This record gives sequence, C-alpha cells and structure tokens, in this order.
Amino acid sequence: MNRHDVWQTSAPPPMRAPSGLFPGPSRPTYREPHPIGAGPLLAGLGAGAAWLALFGALGRDLASYAWWTLLAAVTAWAVALILTAIGDRAVAVGVALASGLGLSIAMLFVGSRWITTQDWPLW
Repeated sequence: MNRHDVWQTSAPPPMRAPSGLFPGPSRPTYREPHPIGAGPLLAGLGAGAAWLALFGALGRDLASYAWWTLLAAVTAWAVALILTAIGDRAVAVGVALASGLGLSIAMLFVGSRWITTQDWPLW
C-alpha cells in the first residue's frame, strides 16, 4: 500500500460549526410596523402650519396673536396624540413639529417685546 492510496480512501475532516461571527446564520431583522415616510410627514407639517396660520390670523395685536397661537398649538398637540394612537405617526410627527415651531416663534415675539419694553404683553 502506497501513500497515494491512503489519501484517496480517507474521509475529509469534519467541519466545525460556525462561531457566529463570519459566516453564519444572519440575525433577525426587526422592522417598524408603521414606518414614517417623507410624504405623510410633510403633509403633517403643512397641515400644522396652516392650522397655526389660521389661528394666528385671528389676532389683532401681539397678545391676542400669542393666545390664539397657544390655543392652536395645544389643540394641534392633542390631535397629534390622537393620530399617534390611531397609528398615523408620520402625520402626528409633522403636526407636532409645526405646532412646536409655531409656538416657539410666537413666544420669541412675546419675549422680545417683554425684553424691550419691560412689560409682559400677555396680561
């Protein structure tokens, strides 16, 4: 028996199980059940901006503008909470972003008036 015959008749060495690094079975991929898209987000931003503009247009001066904007922002946040519970979270995020930005702008005007005149404009 020569060496050449031994190599041909022997079985290949057993393979080890992969260690889990590379290569191996892939890990499970978890997906969001309701992903947020750009279209609904922009629709929520537009709706929130229109809502705040309509309420802000009711104000005659800075104080009434600020109170109407505060009312509009609170109702927009309530609608955003309802939209979140229903499952349309992209629109809810857009509405919440628009109302937060609009309320920040209104309070910026109130704060700047308060700083320049030393008089709180909301009372």
